[in-house]
Amino acid sequence: MNIPFLDSWRKRHGPGRGAALANAVDRDPEGLAELLSECELLRTHAQSAGVVLDDSPASLEALDQLQPRWRDDPELLPWLGNDAGLYLGTVVIRTVPGAGWWIWPDGQPVVRLANGREVDVVEAGREWAADGVPELSQLYAELAEN
Repeated sequence: MNIPFLDSWRKRHGPGRGAALANAVDRDPEGLAELLSECELLRTHAQSAGVVLDDSPASLEALDQLQPRWRDDPELLPWLGNDAGLYLGTVVIRTVPGAGWWIWPDGQPVVRLANGREVDVVEAGREWAADGVPELSQLYAELAEN
């Protein structure tokens, strides 16, 4: 995967991580979207359960139906939750007009909707992984309405 901003990000000696990612939104939004959409752990976990993650709203419904076996593994839980949030964000930005990635100053990727609302999808993914609430498909439906 060729993501041009990563080379300069690694070499940079200036501001912290959040500033570098924030600059990536302006310089290479497609590269940033590609990087954030990888969600390798979630994709592997879903595939092993027979769920295909095709970046569609229907795939979020399928994720909501998975047996949450990862909740028994305290090391896996936060990583899977992080990926679930990034995957939710990926589905939103690919299917909701005007939505895109935005980076908060602390480096946290969020989804910014056309109306300016910013949604911390990573936190939502962590909550989903830990508790099943909010369901990813329900959150998507809410965001798609705005």
